[in-house]
Amino acid sequence: MSEFYQHVLVAVDLTRDSGLVLARAIRIARRNQNARVSIIHTLEPLGFAYGGDIPMDLTSIQDQLDGHARDRLAEIADAHGIPREDQHVVVGMPDAEIHRFAGERDVDLIVVGSHGRTGFALLLGSTSTGVLHGARCDVLAVRVGADGEATE
Repeated sequence: MSEFYQHVLVAVDLTRDSGLVLARAIRIARRNQNARVSIIHTLEPLGFAYGGDIPMDLTSIQDQLDGHARDRLAEIADAHGIPREDQHVVVGMPDAEIHRFAGERDVDLIVVGSHGRTGFALLLGSTSTGVLHGARCDVLAVRVGADGEATE
């Protein structure tokens, strides 16, 4: 095992705090011989969100959500110089998809945001705990304060 991280995965919820968490991960990557940085956002399948009780085809809605997520992720990632091939939107349960992606892509550090009941709590409130407990690599939870600023 190398003393430096080689591949950092940043899991984001697409709020304004996502850029703060990504910026922290990029600083870590630079200190680790310019480790590769990938960014991921996970969409839960609409069937899960609504318990499968809606008797209609949700494919077009899921496709619209996917397109919106890809656009928003690109806004965040492009602003930090993350190449498109390292920007990923996946559908599934967030902690499981993050673990799967990390295992398939030889990620050795996962960075997630964490704070109270807004912003990152929408995606990563319980997900950060799930990512931590199931990860086969290091996990960094970046504390994002109530004012939206990453704390040290």
